[in-house]
Amino acid sequence: MAKEHVKSWKVGDVTVSRIVEVWDFRDNINMTMPDATPEEVIALEWLHPHYATPEGKQRMNFQGFVVQTPTKTIVVDSCIGAGRDRQFDVFTNLPEGFMQDLESLGVDRHDVDIVMCTHLHFDHVGWNTYKDPETGEFRPTFPNARYLFGKTEFEAWKDIRNDGIHHPGHMIECVDPIVAAGMADFIDADHRICEELYCEPSHGHTPGHVHVCIESNGERAVITGDLMHHPMQCAMPQRDATFDMDKDAGRASRVRFAEKYTDSGVLIIGAHFADPTAGHFTTDAKGERWFKGLGL
Repeated sequence: MAKEHVKSWKVGDVTVSRIVEVWDFRDNINMTMPDATPEEVIALEWLHPHYATPEGKQRMNFQGFVVQTPTKTIVVDSCIGAGRDRQFDVFTNLPEGFMQDLESLGVDRHDVDIVMCTHLHFDHVGWNTYKDPETGEFRPTFPNARYLFGKTEFEAWKDIRNDGIHHPGHMIECVDPIVAAGMADFIDADHRICEELYCEPSHGHTPGHVHVCIESNGERAVITGDLMHHPMQCAMPQRDATFDMDKDAGRASRVRFAEKYTDSGVLIIGAHFADPTAGHFTTDAKGERWFKGLGL
């Protein structure tokens, strides 16, 4: 099957489209859950074959989303970006495919009204800017957009970028130029983005992390951000997440999220979930929670 970098879902009058930059990344499950084992992955039959390998490794994507409402075009988490020097080779010097995939949706970069960042990690802000081939400077990719950064999140990064753990390059390249251009709005964790979209707080992964809720014509969906990285976490939300900066807060956010949206009919769109990416939290006859991807 060909790689479907762009896949879309309808939520009432809203269209949500996924654009993949790094496809089917495979690694040990403790990359996401530090105390998880391959045996646990193998034992969860519903993870296979879409979200796990036969050997018990996780499968995940690095991707961003375009949300088209009747009046707004919104980029939610702009992924990694092309031609960047990043901490790991797999994310370094990526090609320009993200922008080509955006154009395949009939969206020119000048058409984007809002860029919403659930948090400020490198793989959620990359295409906020592009590298000017003539000057080498990083400039806003979406010149007519307002960029939404969480107040708490942005303030925290003033310290995080100097903590010796988080490499500051993506902030310098993908966030600072937006602020310098006067294109950033600093929002509260419950901010309403437009008529159909609003934020809910899910702090823990980062100090000001949020997820994005969509409501239109009685239908609902949620883009998770990094509240979760892998569907296994919906079954075990109380377990630690490797990259949560505040592990207690991260666990609490995941548990609240899983309890709120299980058997709710709300479409869950996982920021890093492998294909089919979108589905529902549901419970089986034993009351055990699992993720049922659309079409599976």
